[in-house]
Amino acid sequence: MQGGIGDWIVRRAHRRPNATALIDGESGRTVPYVDLERDVAATAASLHELGVRRGDRVAILMENSIEFVRVLFAAANLGAIVVPVNFRLSSREVRYILADSGALVLAVSDRFRDLATDALAEGGHGVRQILVETAGAPIGDYPVSRLDELLTAARRDPDPLVRAEDTCVIMYTSGTTGSPKGAMLTHGNMQWNVFNMATVGSGLSSSTATIAVAPMFHIGALGLSVLPILYAGGTVITVRAFDPGRTLELMQRYQTTTQFMVPAMWAALSKVPDFDSYDVSSMQYVLCGGAPCPLPVIEFYQQRGWMFLEGFGMTEASPNTLLLDEESVVSHAGSVGRPFMHVDVRIVDNEDHDVAVGEVGELVLRGPNIFAGYWGRPAETAEATRGGWFHTGDLGRADADGFITLVDRKKDMIISGGENVYPIEVEQVLYRHPAVSEVAVIGVPDERWGETVVAVVVPEGDGIDEAELIDYTRNRIAHFKCPRRVVFVDELPYTATGKLLKRTLREQFTGVAATVHR
Repeated sequence: MQGGIGDWIVRRAHRRPNATALIDGESGRTVPYVDLERDVAATAASLHELGVRRGDRVAILMENSIEFVRVLFAAANLGAIVVPVNFRLSSREVRYILADSGALVLAVSDRFRDLATDALAEGGHGVRQILVETAGAPIGDYPVSRLDELLTAARRDPDPLVRAEDTCVIMYTSGTTGSPKGAMLTHGNMQWNVFNMATVGSGLSSSTATIAVAPMFHIGALGLSVLPILYAGGTVITVRAFDPGRTLELMQRYQTTTQFMVPAMWAALSKVPDFDSYDVSSMQYVLCGGAPCPLPVIEFYQQRGWMFLEGFGMTEASPNTLLLDEESVVSHAGSVGRPFMHVDVRIVDNEDHDVAVGEVGELVLRGPNIFAGYWGRPAETAEATRGGWFHTGDLGRADADGFITLVDRKKDMIISGGENVYPIEVEQVLYRHPAVSEVAVIGVPDERWGETVVAVVVPEGDGIDEAELIDYTRNRIAHFKCPRRVVFVDELPYTATGKLLKRTLREQFTGVAATVHR
């Protein structure tokens, strides 16, 4: 593959120049492939004039937008690396990602100018150029360019030296040791992920249309929606925020054919009072991921004739790994399905030997969609990919038909509203509070969010309440990571060797020891 993913837009512009590539869901502005290719080429040339070269990092702190897509493909044209930044993070967390990735350029939505200003003010990063949507207050002392000004440069074609094995995106995942890790996804990973997506439901074509409602700083939105559909020559409608009623309106207006959302979004959409008044008969299949979807939600859409599919993905897999197809989504409820076409799966013991059918072990993956490693962390990369298999840290079992069921998360990860939350991050914040002696963070089932964060606290003395601790975390980490509930106990359960028994806590507060719930 020459030119990497940047070449996709060039080829689509040559094949069907006037086909619609992007639509702004708010303004209705449409961008045909010929214009997208022109704008991407001009933006790439401008980035090059600003000093961006192969391997340099370009961070994006933006809502879903046409501009987000344009910057992504422009960086790819140069062989530069895009670093999507979760705009729900605190300024300190944003600064960490900018510093760890070594980003030279930061593209910022107007809405996040203050967040960017605060993050950059903390120093310790290498950002030297800011790209903004419109003129406004300065962002520190950094040179600022408007994104529309980048369109005036002479075009620059994709660098033909970009190879499949070159890193395309660094996607940060929550860290089990307190700091996020950057998963390096290559141009080849993205290409093979598209091939996997082409086997889902009714497949992909130039008539495929979707709404990008899940945030594009997540691999779910990029890997399950935006990139595969643009590769196929279809249409992506971008929206800056999810609104259930508005989403149905856009589905009807643009006759969308496929849709990816997380369970909380699907649940919210099903509760729109006049759902059945919208003409959404064009929908061919929909995909849910990020957490198990409640069966009543699945049945709601199936009763309306939708092909509802569930998948299990990971950032490190670009993200496709397992798919629960339409025929099995109810009969195998609780399973995460079987492998995608180009993914190999095993369940192994602590010595990486295969376990018997029905026995619990660690889920390990192999395939051309599996990431190149963790940015700047060779030791962790070697450990995670030992033996040529990516070790997910998820515990599961396979039945005789190859369906995988996850029974626990080795790393105790919580998935709330499609967002990954690692308990240790929350625990480390709570431990800084002088009134917290011990703390354990667990996930408990939640009808709306799939799982919600609960902190089990042994207090240091008296005089502390639940609201105070929740507010304490909300001032220090992203709100989706903060506990929605704090439970005070006299002691936490430990083994004889001093290991905290989180399974015991989960069983005590949820009635089930496993961390994965439907």
